Amino acid sequence: MFDMRPVGYVIGLLIAALGMAMLFPMALDWAAGDPHWQSFLQSAVITGLSGAVLALACANGRGNSLTLQQSFILTTATWVVVPAFGALPFMLGAPGVGVTDAMFEAMSGMTTTGATVFTGLDDLPLGTNLWRGILHWLGGLGIVIVAMIFLPVMKVGGMQYFRSEGFDTLGKVLPRALDISSALIQIYIALTLVCLIVYYAMGMTGFEAVVHAMSTIATGGFSTSDQSFAKFSGPLEYAAAVFMFLSTLPFIRYVQLLNGSIRPLLVDSQVRAYLRWTIYAIVLIFSYRVLILDDEASLALRETVFNLVSIFTGTGFTSADLLAWGGFAFVVLLSVGFIGGCTSSTGCSVKVFRYLILFETIKIQIRRLLSPNAVLPIRMDGRPVNTDVVTSVIVFFTLFVLTFGVLAVGLSLTGLQTRTALTAAWTSIANIGPVWGGEVGPTGALDMFPTSAKWMMIWGMLLGRLELLSVYVLLTTRFWVR
Repeated sequence: MFDMRPVGYVIGLLIAALGMAMLFPMALDWAAGDPHWQSFLQSAVITGLSGAVLALACANGRGNSLTLQQSFILTTATWVVVPAFGALPFMLGAPGVGVTDAMFEAMSGMTTTGATVFTGLDDLPLGTNLWRGILHWLGGLGIVIVAMIFLPVMKVGGMQYFRSEGFDTLGKVLPRALDISSALIQIYIALTLVCLIVYYAMGMTGFEAVVHAMSTIATGGFSTSDQSFAKFSGPLEYAAAVFMFLSTLPFIRYVQLLNGSIRPLLVDSQVRAYLRWTIYAIVLIFSYRVLILDDEASLALRETVFNLVSIFTGTGFTSADLLAWGGFAFVVLLSVGFIGGCTSSTGCSVKVFRYLILFETIKIQIRRLLSPNAVLPIRMDGRPVNTDVVTSVIVFFTLFVLTFGVLAVGLSLTGLQTRTALTAAWTSIANIGPVWGGEVGPTGALDMFPTSAKWMMIWGMLLGRLELLSVYVLLTTRFWVR
């Protein structure tokens, strides 16, 4: 049997911290004279006490080392238990939804997916919209820490490649975890504050700037308005595109930058490929809109840059009707959504790093056919890539495609139209946000989806956010009988 005390202790602390975070929207509603502050107080008490009791019950195991199995359990359990408690304010207060919708919204927030089942966002209490932004922000920070500390140790999807460069956390109790976490938190907070200031200076209200800054840096997509970012169309779209892109660069490079070394960021093949692919996609859609659809150039450029970057990064803000751009542009948008941002960032989906490894592997295999006796190691940034990294990347691609297919079929069996099912599976497994189809409401909300479809999407969001393998391994018998 596993010693679950170290896992329970950490989760207890996280739940208690989540309860404390509920005091911020509570205070906002109280200051605004909105009676919904009481629901946040109730949720904070329930959450805080539950976390404290769990942490105290497991406190005698807090000094124990985290084993590999415990790391897997901790990672998945965190993204199940924390959203469950994060859903409480949605059930006890506004909008007063049931378990399914509350869990959907909380999971979408924590996984930074951004799909919503709520309508009338402009009329929701301020505290509720702030809480949605906080869930995004906490989820984005959490996944960066997981990607930098836990996933490399668990060798999930090639993440072990990032154990090098001074960030080797493989050890008894992750000895450098606190140092790495501290640096990441500082960078994350700094990016959020700068984004907030820019948004406010460019016309957002203070409240709008806070929520959208948290959503942008987390690459989440929750907005305070049913119009999403269309409410702020104009120069703000360019500013948002910059911050969305910055948030999906490897945070390890920011840490190195703070230590006085800019070269790793400039020579990182992942960053350079990500920038190139983003520019290529923008040029393709912009050219199509101007030359084929005869759209006005300045408007087409602004809308294309913002919405393309939003989909590419997995943020999911929208400021235009993307279906009106035609089938070609829509296919490009879906394609970049399947790529995602950089590894060790708040970005989602497959990520650029894995595509680079896949392309390099294919290239090497072709060269080996022509030169069977040649020694042709796979390299990235001038460093050899271990066989286990290549294998895990290929396995990840295989599972990603299979999971997407099964999820799309499952969603279609609930009665959803084909396009709706495909884009719902796409947005769930890649943690993007928007869904297109006849069952989607005029504001983009998914409140009319069948209950079974919502739970399938919740499962898809969890799988996509935690890199598939770290969840699937818990479903194997061998994991539990070792």
